[in-house]
Amino acid sequence: MAKHSSVAMALFRKRWLTVVALLVMLSVTTAIAFLIRASLESSCDCRVDVASAKRYNSSPESAKPIGVAVTQSPLSFMKSRLVLLVSHELSLSGGPLLLMELAFLLRSVGAEVCWITNQRPSETNNVVYSLEHKMLHRGVQVVSAKGQEAIDTALKADLVVLNTAVAGKWLDAVLKEQVPRVLPKVLWWIHEMRGHYFSLDYVKHLPYVAGAMIDSHVTAEYWKNRTQERLRIKMPKTHVVHLGNSNELMEIAEDSVAKRILREHVRESLGVRNDDILFAIINSVTRGKGQDLFLRAFHESLQLIQERKLQLPSIHAVVVGSDMTSHSKFETELRNFVISKKIEKYVHFVNKTLTVAPYLAAIDVLVQNSQARGECFGRITIEAMAFQLPVLGTAAGGTREIVIDGTTGLLHPVGKEGIMPLAKNIVKLATHVERRLTMGKKGYERVKEVFLERHMEERIAAVLKDVLQKAKEHQRT
Repeated sequence: MAKHSSVAMALFRKRWLTVVALLVMLSVTTAIAFLIRASLESSCDCRVDVASAKRYNSSPESAKPIGVAVTQSPLSFMKSRLVLLVSHELSLSGGPLLLMELAFLLRSVGAEVCWITNQRPSETNNVVYSLEHKMLHRGVQVVSAKGQEAIDTALKADLVVLNTAVAGKWLDAVLKEQVPRVLPKVLWWIHEMRGHYFSLDYVKHLPYVAGAMIDSHVTAEYWKNRTQERLRIKMPKTHVVHLGNSNELMEIAEDSVAKRILREHVRESLGVRNDDILFAIINSVTRGKGQDLFLRAFHESLQLIQERKLQLPSIHAVVVGSDMTSHSKFETELRNFVISKKIEKYVHFVNKTLTVAPYLAAIDVLVQNSQARGECFGRITIEAMAFQLPVLGTAAGGTREIVIDGTTGLLHPVGKEGIMPLAKNIVKLATHVERRLTMGKKGYERVKEVFLERHMEERIAAVLKDVLQKAKEHQRT
């Protein structure tokens, strides 16, 4: 027994090291989650930095591969420019991580980048410490939100990027009488879709900045209408910039061996078989993300399968984004619903994580069930499509600009009206394997056409050129 046990342990260790090695290769945003694990940090940084240097020709000559053409980044015109990035917070949420990604793209072409966190906690927690350390390691200067250094940096900067509507409060609180001098070179990057962000406390300076950048057309239109109707102010020139998948995530998505290993590992940890069909929702667990309605639809789909006496592998619902340490009422409701319907065997809660690639490799269908106005964009959707997964999404927000209904996925209404349509769509994709695979391939093709990192860089580069030109013209006058 001891011999078998030691052999099994050796195999387990070998397999686990392989999984860890693959996880290190994930996207910039995914790699951030590993900062808390200091043992992985150096290898992540080394790989990403060298890759960026080779692609963008921003490294010393020794880093250039001999005889290999170096692709020039669309952002190369930002070399030596000073850029100030202002985030309302520093956390593992979408807005701050997107801004960090922009910071690293700018650093890779030789821009000087400074970072300000407006609502920094008085006591530095592990997340803030790790993210700041990551930025410092990549050459991003972290500046205090208040004080003369912040004012001087804003005045000297060629470009100031405010990230999210909430970041607007920093202008008056810190710059005060210097606000008019800075506004002509401000790009306001907005991600919010909720009504309570339409407050003059946040966005009263919005009409006077050089431009706004928003992640989807539907969100841009919403902001245009709401600012006029509710606040009686006019939006500045607004640029819609769809996001793109990082090169690192695409490497994993296109590596069949990596995906197979990750799939086996995650499925084993969940206790599901290889031929079981997994439908996953990957978001922070909040009512607005629609996990409750997803679980109700999943329960209804089980009922439909039973009523129709369909012969299928077991289907499972995976909820990635759980956090029972917060003791939220909503998550308790979700778990109580699962227990009351006696479907614990088929529903799996996974703690919140940014290491989404393992779960995308392990599942068969992504469910994007954000409610009300939907997602501003929903990057997890294009990440899933990169893994050739069909998407069952709400017909709202940016999801409609990503998912082609009937081709790369199926859309359903928001709210309770969407429960039965979603349930039926779950059954459709569970019973039609070929349709599921075809939709996944079509989604992957769509990602390759418009949702890669280089596409996002090109779109952002066009915006930055426009903003810099406006700032230059204002300076002349």
